[in-house]
This record gives sequence, structure tokens and C-alpha cells, in this order.
Amino acid sequence: MHRSRPALNNNSLWAATAANNVAFPALTEDMTADTVIIGAGMSGLSTALHLAETNQNVVVLEARTPGFGASGQSGGQVIAGLRHFKSDLAKVYGEEKGAQAHAFGGAAAQATFDIIKRHNIDCDAINTGWIQVADSDTALSESEARVAAWQLLGAPVRMLSRDETIALTGTQDYLGGWIDERGGSLQPLSYTLGLAQRAAALGARIFTNSPAISVHHDGVMWQVKSAHGIVRAKSLLLATNALSDGLWPGLRQMILPVWSFQIATAPLSESDRQHILPGRQAVSDTRRVLRYFRVDRDHRVIVGGKGTMFAPKNAGDFRLQQTMLERLYPQLADMPIEYRWGGEVAVTIGRLPRVLRLGPNGYASLGCNGKGVAWCSALGAPLAEMLTTGNEDVLPIPVSQVAPIPFHALRSIYVAIGSSWLRLRDAMDHPSLHGGETTSKSNKGS
Repeated sequence: MHRSRPALNNNSLWAATAANNVAFPALTEDMTADTVIIGAGMSGLSTALHLAETNQNVVVLEARTPGFGASGQSGGQVIAGLRHFKSDLAKVYGEEKGAQAHAFGGAAAQATFDIIKRHNIDCDAINTGWIQVADSDTALSESEARVAAWQLLGAPVRMLSRDETIALTGTQDYLGGWIDERGGSLQPLSYTLGLAQRAAALGARIFTNSPAISVHHDGVMWQVKSAHGIVRAKSLLLATNALSDGLWPGLRQMILPVWSFQIATAPLSESDRQHILPGRQAVSDTRRVLRYFRVDRDHRVIVGGKGTMFAPKNAGDFRLQQTMLERLYPQLADMPIEYRWGGEVAVTIGRLPRVLRLGPNGYASLGCNGKGVAWCSALGAPLAEMLTTGNEDVLPIPVSQVAPIPFHALRSIYVAIGSSWLRLRDAMDHPSLHGGETTSKSNKGS
């Protein structure tokens, strides 16, 4: 019942530079546990780590290796908050739960850095801030609204003038933006492997190359069957996110997996380091088809954005990222590209994360929508508490039921049409990025 997955991309910068690489065995016997977790990404491993910290008996089953999915192939940007305003969350969740979700998201980046510090995880983590840049007047107006809303809550955020944006990013491609000093970046595969290493050191049993074949509740315990063993546990967390398959009916039909591609240059010269992201902030823009960029510890420029419909096959699939690099930094047009890789992001309707009830003390967590590093890391603590106590109120969002997207079988058409429409709107709003005249005004929203 496990869907086909592409082989690990050997041209990933993160795979080439990962720390904390430790081998885990496959499951070869039956065992019992307090909690069984399926999926060794950031969500599953953060939950396992928090369970192990309270001496819970936890087993983690991973189909491949820790961080095989988006957790180990993402942009590694640690971003505070959800993409929604507090008022938007209140409309969805109600005033009380909406405020709780908003506050939890705002604290998620700090929670991530706290985990790293508490467990001394080697993952190139830096808390230098996250910048959202704007290339339209409308986007600037929304940025001002976001900054004002966060400032009312005491968050360390502020608007950036065009000159400040140029100084911090090294590109003249934007009108301005804002900076959130709660954010930063990390090496995502090193971090995921570090979570696994620390959870195992505290007693969590992690098994790799052990895909779950079936899951059911026998009236007393959850039973998760793998090829060479069965795990029986009082509670269950399914944390497979974008790589969810047919293991649980309807779960995969709740998400739209979207490929995100990245490229990384050779290390910058000393001269370029003085001008291109000298403070090493992580940067995203306000486009409908998101673009993001940063530098790593070796001062390589990493540029990411939406990929093709399927796993990358050759350098031509990364044309959009190459074009973006050349637009942002024309001086790097001839810079060698040393790494090209991609991963799938789970997008949900409404772009909201979900925790779903599967049965008695059995849940699934999915739908990070591109902000998974901070959200999945922070959510591990309340997920662990809920799995231990059975109290769903400890979560920052309400638990819901599995509800597949209507006509999900047409998902490839959804994604293709949606992407084309969003690209068209970006092109209309920003003709300078598509061969037209440079303009200072647009009707763009974000």
C-alpha cells in the first residue's frame, strides 16, 4: 500500500553536508509500545523526542531514512507564524482557538531554536531573522498590515525601506519588505537527523527501511504491520505529510503534493559575501508562486521555488530557479551550480495545518504548507502530550476528521491549472520579471 517514491536525490546540498548521520536498523520482530509513530520527518521525530523526554515508550517506523521527504530536502527556513492573520484564524477556528493558533505559530520559531539548544543539535542553526520582500505596492501595503499586527503583540518585526532591503539582501529586485527577527535558518537534514539521534539516545526505538503495510485498531491497541514485524501501541501518530499514501483511507486525498526545487551555487567570493546576504537572513517573497533564497554556512547561494509536476530528471527542470538567481544577482550569471534537488510540500485547502482523528487515541498530522520547519518542530510537544493524556485541547488547532478533497483524482489538473493561473497573475502584476517594462505599481495581492 506504499506509493512509489523517487530515489533520494544524490545532488542535494543537504545530503552532501549533513551532520548527525547515524544508522538505524529495520524492524525485524514484534514489539509493544506506548506510542507508535509512522514517519521520521521533523513532525514525527519532534513528537518522538518529546515523548522520550517524559519516559514514554515510543517506536518510530520510517519507510526509508530519517529526513527522506521534505524534512530533509526543504529550504531550511525557520519562519514564525502562519500565513494567516489572527482575524482569519478566528473565522476558521473561533475567537479562542484562533488566537491560540496564532500565538502558537508566532512562538514556533523560538521553540525550534530552543529544541536545538536544549539538545545541542549540530545543524548550522542561525537566528539572524527572516525577511519577506515585496515587489509591488500592494504587497508592501499588506506587509505593513502584518508588521502592525505583530507589533501590537510585541513581536520583534519592522518594515524595511528599499535601501535597507538592498543592503540586507544584495539585490535591487524589490521595493522593500519587512524583517522578523524571530526567524532564521538551519541545515534541515542535519536537524532531522539530530532529532532522530537525540530521541534514540533518550530511549525512542527508530526503525528505518520499514514501511508500514497496514494500520488498524483491534479494540484495545493499535497494530501497525511492517514486512517483518508488528508494533502494538496504545496511541498512534501518522506523520507522513506529503508522502502519505493509501495506508489510511482518504488521508492522501486531503493534500495536494507540490514539488519545490532548489539550486545551490559554488561558494561566493570574499567580495560577493560582503554584498549578498551579508547577515545571512533567510528570504521569501510575496509572490503567489513563492520564491525563496538564502546562503548556507559555506556562503553558497540557495534559490528555491515551485518545481515541475514531477520529480526532477535533469538540469533543465531547474530553469525557473536558474532564471531567478540571474535576476536577483546578475553578477552570478556565470556562477557554477553545484547542487540541484527537490522535495514535495503538502498543500491543504485553506493552507492550514491539520491534525486528524483516526480512531481511539490515533491521529495524523499533515499540511505544513511550506512552513514546516518551525511548525512541525513546535507541534511535537503538544502532540506528545495529547498522545500521552488523550486530551485534544492541548493542541493549538482543533482536531478534525479525515475529509478528502472533492475530485482529488484530478489533483494533477488542479495543480497545473492553479499554477498556470498564479504564474499568469504574477506576470500581469510584474511585467518586468517577464520581459516587459519595469513598473512601480501593480494590483497584486499575496
